[in-house]
Amino acid sequence: MPYALEEIKPYRKEGTKKELVEEMFNRIAPTYDSLNHIMSLGIDRSWRRKSIDALKPLAPQHMLDIATGTGDFAMLAAQRLGPQEIIGADISEGMMQVAREKVGQAGLQDIITFQMEDCTRLSFADGRFDAVTVAYGARNFQDLDAALREMFRVLRPQGQLLLVELTAPPRFPMKQLFWVYAHIVMPLLGRIISHDPTAYTYLPASMQAFPQAEVMQEILRKAGFAQVRWKRFTMGICTMYLATKD
Repeated sequence: MPYALEEIKPYRKEGTKKELVEEMFNRIAPTYDSLNHIMSLGIDRSWRRKSIDALKPLAPQHMLDIATGTGDFAMLAAQRLGPQEIIGADISEGMMQVAREKVGQAGLQDIITFQMEDCTRLSFADGRFDAVTVAYGARNFQDLDAALREMFRVLRPQGQLLLVELTAPPRFPMKQLFWVYAHIVMPLLGRIISHDPTAYTYLPASMQAFPQAEVMQEILRKAGFAQVRWKRFTMGICTMYLATKD
């Protein structure tokens, strides 16, 4: 049975969720970084740092960053964890082109490379990576279970999946304040800056539909991960999941 988030698409027209998400990100790629930082008031940088630092005890050398987008998470991981390699994977060539330019400017091209991948059918061998990361991309998956099974497959034993996702706050008053922000302010800013009238209406809808907390914990266990812990940031606007492959 599909999850609610798998039925939510960015555009009301023919096409699979994967196809429409790819189209959306190719459209908004040039303004994606600046709009993200504006909408989160810069707090997203703190969420990234705290999440990546959760992998420090593992000291991963070979990493895969799924839904890498414009490469912010991969770049921060390279700087804070010092791995030998990070492969950034995405379905949007437009986003990865922005990422390649940023990685080149930062002098990280010998560590970070990018390639187009379908997260439900990864091209990598079993046990290829020490760590797999997904930052703010899982809500865009067409088949969440299949994607998580693939991430489990390409991890080595004792490897870790770090999944970070925007989520709807569960409690008053943040829950009510966030509803106003997500349904009024966010779509307005998105229309003005990205010039895509629907992309930032899709964002809050996909956030609200994403499985949260204990529910997501069980989904990760179903994919094969025996050890799963999670932590909320900023009163539940963002949630981090850390899952280990036994």
